[in-house]
Amino acid sequence: CISLALSLSALAQDSTPRFEIGLQGNGFFTRSSGDGDVQQTVSKNGGFLIDARYSLTRWLSADVAYGRNRVTNRYSTAEFSTIQSTVHQVTGGFVFNVPLSGRITPYLLAEGGALEFNPTGSAGTSIAGAHRQSVGTFAYGGGIDYALFKWIGLRAEYRGLVYSSPDFDIRGINPNAVTHTAEPSAGVVLRF
Repeated sequence: CISLALSLSALAQDSTPRFEIGLQGNGFFTRSSGDGDVQQTVSKNGGFLIDARYSLTRWLSADVAYGRNRVTNRYSTAEFSTIQSTVHQVTGGFVFNVPLSGRITPYLLAEGGALEFNPTGSAGTSIAGAHRQSVGTFAYGGGIDYALFKWIGLRAEYRGLVYSSPDFDIRGINPNAVTHTAEPSAGVVLRF
């Protein structure tokens, strides 16, 4: 009973922030992919990424992230096809922190989740019959947090997303390929 009281007292006195919210602007750069008959290229653009991170230990954190980008998928087939879509990204996993003395904390991340490609239906940038499509993704990467103050900091991060190229359930434009998106980002971190 006494050891439990001492442990709770020590925990209450520890004012180290354990919960973080990251707000970042990001880039979305996808490698061209295809199987020979169908090639897919994707426009490069910017968007945003929000993540919530909880420190389990000094070295390990649980992380969930949501991102949004607008891309245009171009398919080179017998009939050239273009589909503009909003990409919603949801991932969750673990962050491995490397606590250094001072204000800098490098980290590595490994996460799983999904990307949802939602056609915008804009005239000239979508083809009839394009459906919303979700694909599984593996996210890996790393970054650096720089503490400005105890409760706020800056973050620079790189995420790599590996997933199957979407085909929007359109016959004849399936590239049958796994692709990779590079997602660099930078922003602020709020700690609670």
